[in-house]
Amino acid sequence: MREYQVLLIMKDIPGVLSKISGLFSKRGFNINGITSGVSERDGFFRMTISVIGNKKIIEQIKKQVGKLIDVVEVQIFDKAKTIKRELILVKIKTDFKSRREVIEVAEIFKGKVIDISHESLIIELIGDLDKIDGFLKLVQKFEVLEISRTGITAMHRGETQ
Repeated sequence: MREYQVLLIMKDIPGVLSKISGLFSKRGFNINGITSGVSERDGFFRMTISVIGNKKIIEQIKKQVGKLIDVVEVQIFDKAKTIKRELILVKIKTDFKSRREVIEVAEIFKGKVIDISHESLIIELIGDLDKIDGFLKLVQKFEVLEISRTGITAMHRGETQ
């Protein structure tokens, strides 16, 4: 079993996200992560769903979701032909001594300090899952106060979809 990303293009109408999540729930599919937003087509929005499963489960998901009337396109992202990114915000408790070290770790990972106070700072980091996970491992030695992850968003490489 591995994680797959499923791309959905659907009509931008109220309730469509609820229909999608309801279908997953009824069929016993677990959504590992979900991102959505407007697409390049007027009146449609794009959703990337991360699901853990095998090829059989993923093909079943593709068929079931494709049957929904508001869904106009379903694709399974090919791992080798896909760019995947995630945004993470991490609030870390710091004092004068630890602040510099946290900032240095963030800089190594091309993260940005987007908020700083006397007691903490917030780091913004964008990257693939390995980069995000590597950063989180290094900052665990500090007191992580809060983490907010967007979930994976993905796009096919090259000109075609």
